[in-house]
Amino acid sequence: MKEETDNTGFFEVVKARRSVRIFDQKEAFDHEVVQKCLETATLAPNSSNLQLWEFYRIPETSPLKYKLAKLCMGQKAATTARELVVIVARRDKWKSRAKANYDHIQERFKNAPAHKQKQALSYFGNLIPKLYSKYPLWSFVKNMIALFVGFARPMVREVSETDVRISVHKSAALAAMTFMYAMKAEGYDTCPMEGFDSKRVKKLLDLPSGAEINMIIGCGKGLPEGIYGDRFRVPNEEVIFEK
Repeated sequence: MKEETDNTGFFEVVKARRSVRIFDQKEAFDHEVVQKCLETATLAPNSSNLQLWEFYRIPETSPLKYKLAKLCMGQKAATTARELVVIVARRDKWKSRAKANYDHIQERFKNAPAHKQKQALSYFGNLIPKLYSKYPLWSFVKNMIALFVGFARPMVREVSETDVRISVHKSAALAAMTFMYAMKAEGYDTCPMEGFDSKRVKKLLDLPSGAEINMIIGCGKGLPEGIYGDRFRVPNEEVIFEK
């Protein structure tokens, strides 16, 4: 008989999570929980397992905390946060991350038949470089290839440079959501923010030009007044369909 799993805890966490914009300044805050939850976030699903993300912790004791909060347009979710976490998309690191996957698969398939090993390695050694490489007009060429191949068989159409960039940000956002659920499971609140000066944030954190800020998350123990009204969602029948 199959053993039933109690998943109520997860659903309660999802229902309880809210974007809290004012955090308690007096109650104790365990910064080690942020580290634990970020390590959990690295387990989030991501495109081709490239893990093109980085997470920067800015605790309240950091000399950068006040400056970063100011660059978040002075939002209370930033100024009152006990710690800020900057989610960074690193599309520019695709070569090293692809190599790490290639090496891992090479070790994993070392005793497999040659054709199996070749098939597994081809993805990271051949397909990923074609998708992520940057050359003049290469984005246009990829779109044309997808168009013509698509006439004959199903084909991934989102292959342009913009599409690749969006894909990397999707993966970073999945990690961010995993982090926020983990924080809620630990009894803390969060607030994801998109209102910030990305250019100045990159300079403040000394990030290279290829890095892109995905979002900044305020963390802490939320105060009741930090939740701005009752939760509102459009009716399920407007967003959930069955064909």
